[in-house]
Amino acid sequence: MKIKYDKEVDILYIRLSDEQIGESNEDKPGIILDYNNAGNIIGIEVLNASKKMPQPMKFEYEVA
Repeated sequence: MKIKYDKEVDILYIRLSDEQIGESNEDKPGIILDYNNAGNIIGIEVLNASKKMPQPMKFEYEVA
C-alpha cells in the first residue's frame, strides 16, 4: 500500500495494489475510487483533502 499527499494540488491518494486501473468512478463528490478489471478497489483519491480531513499529511498505521 502506498499513500501520497500532493500539497500543491491538495490531493490524497491511497494505492492499495499495483494492479492496472480498469475503471474509475467518483463515488461521492471529490472521492474517486479506482478499480481493477475484476471490479476490486485498488485506489482511493481524495480531492481537496485538506477540506475533508484535519491533517492530510499525517496518518497512523495500525496492525491488529
